[in-house]
Amino acid sequence: MKILGIELNKPSFNEVTASAIMAAGLWLACVALWRVSEQPMDRVEAGGALLVIFWACVGVRMGIRFDKGLRHVAANMLCAGVILAVYHAIASILV
Repeated sequence: MKILGIELNKPSFNEVTASAIMAAGLWLACVALWRVSEQPMDRVEAGGALLVIFWACVGVRMGIRFDKGLRHVAANMLCAGVILAVYHAIASILV
């Protein structure tokens, strides 16, 4: 499968699990930094941050890396934007 001409890899279960653990740790660090700065995130912002961080961790396992060029950056931003748009559409309906 390709996105913007980038050949994607299929990550194994162990790679997705490692990505999820890394994303959880990075998300906790992000939330802690926001809290220390005395501007804590609300639930919707924290959920969006978790989704984008998780996508970034899984995207690297799929072969989308920021250091590989502009197409990789565009693919990462496109996917993160779609994920956030869907998330905020659902959050606006439920909240």
